[in-house]
Amino acid sequence: MPPFIRRVWALSAKEVRHVLRDPRTLYLALAMPIVMLLLFGFGVSFDLEHLPITFVDMDQSSSSRELRRRLCAGDQFDDVGAYTSPEQAEARLIAGEAIAALVIPAGFERDLRRARPTDLQLLIDGSDNSSAMQVRGKMDASVRALGLSLASTGAGTKVSLPIEARNWTRFNPEGRSAVYLVPGITALVLAIVAVLLTALTVSREWERGSMAQLFATPVGRIEIVLGKLLPYMVLGTLAVLLVLAVGSWVFNMPFRGSAATLALVALLFITGMLGQGLLVSVVARNQMLATQMATLSSMLPSLLLSGFVFPIANMPKPLQMISMVIPARYFIDALRGVLLRGNGFQELWPDALACALFSAFMVLLSTVRFRRTIA
Repeated sequence: MPPFIRRVWALSAKEVRHVLRDPRTLYLALAMPIVMLLLFGFGVSFDLEHLPITFVDMDQSSSSRELRRRLCAGDQFDDVGAYTSPEQAEARLIAGEAIAALVIPAGFERDLRRARPTDLQLLIDGSDNSSAMQVRGKMDASVRALGLSLASTGAGTKVSLPIEARNWTRFNPEGRSAVYLVPGITALVLAIVAVLLTALTVSREWERGSMAQLFATPVGRIEIVLGKLLPYMVLGTLAVLLVLAVGSWVFNMPFRGSAATLALVALLFITGMLGQGLLVSVVARNQMLATQMATLSSMLPSLLLSGFVFPIANMPKPLQMISMVIPARYFIDALRGVLLRGNGFQELWPDALACALFSAFMVLLSTVRFRRTIA
């Protein structure tokens, strides 16, 4: 065996023994990603249910009462009262007791029976823009379907539309937010954990003075860096497998694409984040500062600039340029491509290339900044 490989292997074996003797490292690498995935997965959701709405029934007919009953029969809307004037319903909106009010005009049943178009007015509390948009979309779809059903029942004939658009939603037909969020949560959790792994373990060696003993040996900087990275790459790979398994089991995540492509991108992403953590430990040689730097440098960019929460296309141009150096952006795109769209290497090679460049840069920069000095 060449001396270079023998020294790297010896350093890796030493690091493995440190990991096995320290249960906190194993918890950080294997248990913490699962805990964070479950917390984020169940705690963060864009699906709104049981939205409180009021009704202004100015028709007082059997059709208007049937419309009200059917709208609130499922889990989407909760009926919090009916009134005879829009001013009364608006008072409920001002008090925060309802998020919307549906105004049913006089002559609603007559128009339905005569197959005439009728207009419904929807008053929405726009102080929460996300909820307001969901209410508008859900109400529009529900009223259209129920209006056709009521017209058919009342007149005995089915109302036909001159133009009918039929939507076909690919990859997430149920519209579940978990399917959209879990890939982003996976990238966020793994980014934080991977950076913390190397940042804390190496900075702890600086504090304890064991790094000075390592400098007394003939190993070089690149051998130390690789010896430190390899065991945590294995831990990171296990963390990826665990997170994907839990996401598939708990959140019913599909897996439609190439497993080999996902494995390649995940390995490159984990390597890059571990290299970033090693760089943090080189710059900050105490655990407290390393924890702060690792958390800020991994969590905030991965959360805000990766496309996990906010679409990158909607960001200002300077932030879009900054997001190009965030590896979580490419890992999230690869996860969604493989898990949801069924992509392979042909579609995702740009993501793999970006993660590879980031990994090489981080390992190279960590090696350059690593000095065989204690001061």
